[in-house]
Amino acid sequence: MPDLANSVGNGGVNDMYDVQIVQRLLDRFTGQLGLPRLSDDGRIGATTIAAIRKFQTFSFGIDSPNGRVDPGGRTITALNAAAPAPLSGAKWWNANQARFTNSVQIADLHPDFRDKAARFINAVRISGAQVIVGSTRRNAARAYLMHYCWRLSRGEISPRDIPAYTGCAINWEHDNIAASRKAASEMAALFAIKYEPSLTSRHIEGKAIDMQISWVGKIMVKDAGGNRT
Repeated sequence: MPDLANSVGNGGVNDMYDVQIVQRLLDRFTGQLGLPRLSDDGRIGATTIAAIRKFQTFSFGIDSPNGRVDPGGRTITALNAAAPAPLSGAKWWNANQARFTNSVQIADLHPDFRDKAARFINAVRISGAQVIVGSTRRNAARAYLMHYCWRLSRGEISPRDIPAYTGCAINWEHDNIAASRKAASEMAALFAIKYEPSLTSRHIEGKAIDMQISWVGKIMVKDAGGNRT
């Protein structure tokens, strides 16, 4: 757990050795913070100060961070104590998949669409048909994971350029680009992805539903006006 001899950052002493310590510690979190990697050149500048501020906001929830790391202060303590996000890959997904499931509940749909879907399903069931709901609202974090593991596995994006997602602690950047792509490929295989997943869709908005409807013979369904069709 390295400490500092002098302050680093906005208004700090900024000795080269101290600046390098802070830059290296910050680099463990750039992926989570949605920042580019820092150069540990020991030079203080706008990029390093901005990274300090973002880390302070991320760690302490403060709106106006001072952008300075003081010896023995809470920022250097947090930089030393906080663990970086776990690495991506099959192991990550197997450990976390229960947190990112899609819903099959009508209640989870967007209110306007939910009420219409519920009335339709009720009318169809009253007519004698069977309705099996496959999925309703899709998990936005799951869509994020699917989208970026697909793109990274195909070399369409660098792991450093994948933005962080609140509530989804994952580190896409392994020791080298080949390892990063391999881990992303493992996740894409577990998702059974065939085409590039979208980050936005009606399902994510809660305005779409997948269901199977089956019946025997002829049925008459009553519409909103009470007419049977």
